[in-house]
Amino acid sequence: MTKTMTARWVKGVLVSAAAAAVCYWIWTSAREWAQDARAAPDSNFGTGFLEGLLAQIAGVASMPVLLWAAMRAVRERGNHLLVLGGAVAWLFIGGHIIEDAGVGSTETILYLTLFAAVGGVLAGVQPRSE
Repeated sequence: MTKTMTARWVKGVLVSAAAAAVCYWIWTSAREWAQDARAAPDSNFGTGFLEGLLAQIAGVASMPVLLWAAMRAVRERGNHLLVLGGAVAWLFIGGHIIEDAGVGSTETILYLTLFAAVGGVLAGVQPRSE
């Protein structure tokens, strides 16, 4: 393994961990906002549905943007697989830890660590240079 590939892998792990932490915070904060709207005293049937939908969109859609921007900030190019694979992985991993009520804090940390590891592996794959 070359020195540049090791550096790219490390950058991928760190960027993925930071992006997971930020997206986790965005998604949980927005989800709390949606639940507060549902629990309001003047709520009707369907109140909080739009807020819940927006929370889910914000939690999922922010991941590819954060991965791309952070990898560009650390001067890495060719991050297509990381951005696409990270977005799909976050949809499943993030969705599980946020939308499933039975996930505890230890499991959450383990899943976020798993996501960072997946991001590191995906970042290590570069497009072939011609």
